[in-house]
Order: sequence, then C-alpha cells, then structure tokens
Amino acid sequence: MRQFVVIGHDAPTTPEFSLDDLAGAAGRLDVLCRCVTSAFFLSHAIREDVRVHLVLADTYTVSFEGTELRRLNPDERSTAALVRNALEEREEAIGHVPVETSPGVSLTRCGFEATLDDVARDGTVVQLHEDGDPVVDVAPPVDPVFVLSDHHDFTAEETAHVESHAGDRLSLGPEPLHADHAITVAHNYLDTDGFERY
Repeated sequence: MRQFVVIGHDAPTTPEFSLDDLAGAAGRLDVLCRCVTSAFFLSHAIREDVRVHLVLADTYTVSFEGTELRRLNPDERSTAALVRNALEEREEAIGHVPVETSPGVSLTRCGFEATLDDVARDGTVVQLHEDGDPVVDVAPPVDPVFVLSDHHDFTAEETAHVESHAGDRLSLGPEPLHADHAITVAHNYLDTDGFERY
C-alpha cells in the first residue's frame, strides 16, 4: 500500500466554497485536488493500492481509498466536488470515527497529528522535502507513507511531528517540485524499484 498525506493549510473546512475559484476563495484546494489525481490516475486505470489523506486546515481529513473509489475524474473541479460533498457530512463524523461520504471517500474529524499517528501504524513514514537525501541513494521503503505540504512550507510543529515518525527525509531531485508532481515522481520511483528496473 502506498499512502500520501497532504497538508492543506488554507483549505476550506465548510462546504461553502465555489468550484469555480479553487485557487483563490477555496484556499488553494486546486493543489490538493491535483495531488489526488496524480496519486490515483494511470493512463487508462486507477491505482488501487493507494490511499490519499487530505488534511484540511488541521481540522478535518478527507481520505480516498483506491480499492473502493468511484466517480473520481481526472479534473480538479470534480475532485473538489467530492471534497465538498465530504464536508457537507462533517457533522456526522464523531471523534475519529470516519463517515463515508461517497464510495471510497471518507471524512474524519482529525487534524494532521492524529492523521499521521494513525497512518504511521500501517507503513513507513517518508517526508518529501527539497533538502532531503537524494532518493536515488535510498531503497524504496515498504508500505511508504509520503508526507507533503501544499504551497506552504511545513510549520515547525508539523516538521517536528513528521520527524518523530519519519524514517527518511527524501528529495526527489535537484529542483523543488509541486506536491502533485512530487507524487508522480514518487510513484515512478516505486514502480521502477528505486529507478533500478524499467
């Protein structure tokens, strides 16, 4: 299983946002939606061995489960609609018990720390960071949990929490990448067994 935890610092926590202004009024939800599509879509299929957790303003986490996903399309607007639908059900989420809001999509009343604590039980936490060790020097981890941030850097508290779990802090290349591009490169790194097999 491959998992991606993406922090949306300015992401909405209510469904009252326009699908026509994801980059502005929706707190750069466009970045998070691109991360979802990069994590799941192949040319003519969906990766089933993937989970994505979008942490919305450290208040809610919307999770996508590849084996159960339906109605996910490769565009930001329809992905944002799934997030908005999840937020419409936020009152149904009690504590850390998830509420399924559509097939393969669920919402929990968890912020970043609780989400990372939960997913770290199932895999090897890896922080993707431009100042990390070159990924080509590190063998692919078993059941990786990649942690990324949106257009903002990790806060000091987020960094400390990631480092308390992370086995590695890896860089995917010499240039900083957008989070959604980093996910694509991370998939290629895993698909090719650390760029050893094509």
